[in-house]
Amino acid sequence: MTSADIIDLRSDTVTRPTPEMRKAMADAEVGDDVFGEDPTVARLEEKVASLLGKEAALFVTSGTMANQLAILLQTRRGDEIIVSAGAHCAWYESGAAAALAGVQPVSVGTDGLFTIDDVERSIKPSFDWYPRTSLVAFENTHNRGGGRVWPRAQLEQVAAFARGRGLAVHLDGARIWNAAVATGDAPAAIAAPFDTVSACFSKGLGAPVGSALCSTRERITAARKLRKMLGGGMRQAGVIAAGALHALDHHRDRLALDHGNARVIARIMGEVPGAVVDVRSVETNIVMIDLPSLDAERVARQAAERGVLVSVFGPHRLRAVTHLDVARTAEEGARRLASAVIAANGGCE
Repeated sequence: MTSADIIDLRSDTVTRPTPEMRKAMADAEVGDDVFGEDPTVARLEEKVASLLGKEAALFVTSGTMANQLAILLQTRRGDEIIVSAGAHCAWYESGAAAALAGVQPVSVGTDGLFTIDDVERSIKPSFDWYPRTSLVAFENTHNRGGGRVWPRAQLEQVAAFARGRGLAVHLDGARIWNAAVATGDAPAAIAAPFDTVSACFSKGLGAPVGSALCSTRERITAARKLRKMLGGGMRQAGVIAAGALHALDHHRDRLALDHGNARVIARIMGEVPGAVVDVRSVETNIVMIDLPSLDAERVARQAAERGVLVSVFGPHRLRAVTHLDVARTAEEGARRLASAVIAANGGCE
């Protein structure tokens, strides 16, 4: 089996630039962005700020950097921040919130969502021996929640409550583009309640690298200095910004195809003995597959032998993610994965 035969459902970060995107990157007009002289970066920042309804944006290397800049901007050392259970900024950013900003996260809610009551119960009293609660971070869509989309009314209500209690609110919108397509809401409408918003170009949109942090001009000016302190100042970054621009212009609407492919995978896997999938919970491009009596690592290895790659998300859980590189092969990937589950379950193929 060659690499061309592999169906990679591990993540939507594994996509490769399309020929059209490569051409846009090769032809990009560039300058030194640390000097503020890269015109392609400037166009990208203006475009994403406009799409998300914010005054300004900063192009950064990753979603992790965007989230951590937001935390650094809106907290002080010793603070506590409220995050969703399984939040990316608590699980997948190498402890950066503690190491860089000196804050500790407290997790609330289930399946990526939380309520006003969850926030209210988690705000610490203002006595010297408690940490100061300063920020509430939302994630939409929610990775460990299986691509869960926040209902807009709930999102607005919880954010408004947090603001009313004097807390800053940040949206980890790495997959905000998926949320917008799934709900039909404009990205700016989803981002409206938040002081800061991060958005990724290298997941569903398929660009090779990069995210943006969006906020007021004042905060983005401060974030630019922090980005430099973290080693994130880039020079002729227009080469990669051009890929992100192309993705914004050409790859957002097609996310509906990824969502449809995810439902196909969920339907196929939901019919496999030994696998449990809540088909109704598949709202975007992420499918969580539970294997109550099977070793997920073993099933993933057997799936790899059949030419399909998936991520292990627990002792008995797999994750499959659809994206533009599997637009025509997602169903075949699901059938190969089903074969691996049946074999691991002692069945005959």
